[in-house]
Amino acid sequence: MEKKKMSTRYMAVIAMFVAVSYVMVLVSKVIPDVMGFLSYEPKDAVIAIAGFIYGPVACVLTSVLVSFIEMISISQTGPYGFIMNVVSTCAFTVPAACLYKRFHSQKGAVAGLAVGVGVLAVVMVLWNYIITPMYMGLPREQVAAMLTTVFLPFNLIKGGINAGLTMLLYKPVVGALRKARLVEPSKGGAKGKFSPGFTIFAVAVLVTFVLLFLVMIGVL
Repeated sequence: MEKKKMSTRYMAVIAMFVAVSYVMVLVSKVIPDVMGFLSYEPKDAVIAIAGFIYGPVACVLTSVLVSFIEMISISQTGPYGFIMNVVSTCAFTVPAACLYKRFHSQKGAVAGLAVGVGVLAVVMVLWNYIITPMYMGLPREQVAAMLTTVFLPFNLIKGGINAGLTMLLYKPVVGALRKARLVEPSKGGAKGKFSPGFTIFAVAVLVTFVLLFLVMIGVL
């Protein structure tokens, strides 16, 4: 009975993360694209929080569900966009969730997110080289010339913004879920307490990468 209750609660929370992630996709439509086709979506921060709570499998599950719903509802890139969304989100969130699960502390969270940003940047350089010419009809040579000048900085900045958001939002989100008895109480003791200094650090990371994004889209 307890296992069934936990499974139901797990599915309910995952469904909640899927819904919130999709709302973030909709909200992101008001954010200007880079080069007319690279979109920043804050959903990765929501999915990273799901991964911090439940582990890397939750990242994959949530990412696939959200990307599929996006593909059949508002996306104009079809299966190519679905693949790129899943790969991009998992490249960032899965390493972060794995490291945070192994080192359940502030340092583990920062290290996991930093690794996630790095993996995201590298993986998306490779996948953009492979996939972008197919769905955009661009010569591969033209895409190759953009790898280090457009795709690499864009994904570093996108990952940095989502890392900052994850650090800022994780504690209040998981606290609210625990109060609602949707998530188990913390077993980490003092290691689970995020200090004011950590919040200041998260804000600094977020502001830094937001400013870089504004520079990239030509606002600053």
